[in-house]
Amino acid sequence: MTDFTIEKKIYYHDTDCGDVVYYANYLKYLEEARTEYLILKGIALPKLAEKHIWFVVARVEIEYKAPARYQDKLTVSARVEEARMATIKFFQEITRGDVLIARATTTLVCIGKDFKPIAMPEEVKKVIIQK
Repeated sequence: MTDFTIEKKIYYHDTDCGDVVYYANYLKYLEEARTEYLILKGIALPKLAEKHIWFVVARVEIEYKAPARYQDKLTVSARVEEARMATIKFFQEITRGDVLIARATTTLVCIGKDFKPIAMPEEVKKVIIQK
C-alpha cells in the first residue's frame, strides 16, 4: 500500500531553545497525518464519537534520526501496517527531502464509552483493510 502524505511547515513555535523541533511536537505531526488519512478514507471521527466510539493511541514507538528546524518543509507519511478486530497499526515517517527525520509505529485502539476495547465498526474495517 502506498503511503499517504501531508506537508508540514515548521514555525518558530514548533522549536525549542536549541532551534530544533521540540521532540514531542513530532507526535502532533504524526497525529495530523493519521487524521487526514482517515478523513480521506471517509471515516468521520466526530460521527463515530456521537455513537460513543473512539480511536485512541495505545502505543507509539518513535526513532529520531535527524533534527528538523525552523522553516523546514517536512513530509509526514501514514500507512496502515495491520488492522485487527479492535486495533489499527500505522507505520509513519517524517522526512525533509531525502533526509529521514523520524520513523514511528503507532497503534490505535477502538474503544467504547467505558474506555474498553471494542470491535471496530464494519464500515471502518472495510475501508482500512482494503488494499
